[in-house]
Amino acid sequence: MTAGDSRTRVSAVFGVLVLLVVVLAMISACTGQVPTTPLEVLGSIAHRLGLNFGHMPAHPSGDVTLWQVRFPRIALGAVVGASLGCAGALLQGVFANPLAEPGVIGVSSGAAVGASSVFVLGGAFAGVWSVATAAFLGGLITTVLVYLLARGGGRTEVVTLILTGVAINAFAGGLIAFFTFVASPAARDQIVFWQLGSLAGATWQAVYVVTPLAVVGITASIAIARRLDLLALGENVARHLGVDVERLRQFAIVIVAVLVASGVAFTGIVLFVGLIVPHLMRMLVGPAHRVLIPASALGGAVVLLGSDLIARNLVPNVDMPLGMITSLVGAPFFFWMLRRTRARQGGWA
Repeated sequence: MTAGDSRTRVSAVFGVLVLLVVVLAMISACTGQVPTTPLEVLGSIAHRLGLNFGHMPAHPSGDVTLWQVRFPRIALGAVVGASLGCAGALLQGVFANPLAEPGVIGVSSGAAVGASSVFVLGGAFAGVWSVATAAFLGGLITTVLVYLLARGGGRTEVVTLILTGVAINAFAGGLIAFFTFVASPAARDQIVFWQLGSLAGATWQAVYVVTPLAVVGITASIAIARRLDLLALGENVARHLGVDVERLRQFAIVIVAVLVASGVAFTGIVLFVGLIVPHLMRMLVGPAHRVLIPASALGGAVVLLGSDLIARNLVPNVDMPLGMITSLVGAPFFFWMLRRTRARQGGWA
């Protein structure tokens, strides 16, 4: 494939991803118990921008439903999906392993511990913001703990980091089980539901908090893309070419922690997005991180918006857990990916 063909393919992939985000967002805006058409959605947006499009929602609650329920849900889903996709691409680049995913460094399990502790101990303070704050801090603290425990001799070996993450995840799982055991029936239901993930509680306030962190995280990830490409050549080669591998790894892990913790703080745990999306994007656009990272962000938004649509419509009048949908789709894909990777003798897909 020539360089021109490669650029054309990458442009086509980005064009399709952007189109899918727009189409899925429009379908989501039109889906629900309050009937809405695409023209009415566009008319409502135009009205908020001070334009007279002439197609406002006919239903009395249509405009309020769009702006208070559906648009925040769409925006939060796209931003969280982009964060998870970017975090997965970044972590796979740092570990030089296409099977790595953000949960391996403990950020998701730490967030779950933080949220569970508030459900059980918070009492009257167990509101949306206190749960989100505890989940965010829990994810960050757990990631820092994994890194500090894995660090030895001034360096952090990838295998040691992964094994430490496995141990911390197991310990966090024990804490979650303890909180679930001692919780009241109502708190127990909250813990279980939070761990399954959902966009049902999306608000503009959540979007305003998560979006700046996502923008900073994705921008920072693109900024270190060239160094990640050099790291893919091997640690010794990267050091010879002037890359401070340890500092790069530290920086990347912090970015991943912020991206994932901020996302799951408001949606609960959403599995497999950070695993399958970067792998798929690598197959479509290649391994260069300056292209792979933004492609994974767009791909994550597509996957989460699509999964949320399925969660809302699979069973009539039931808002199913988002994490359950991504797991049902992601687990078979993960198995296929393992088989494919094994067939290629552990090489990049």
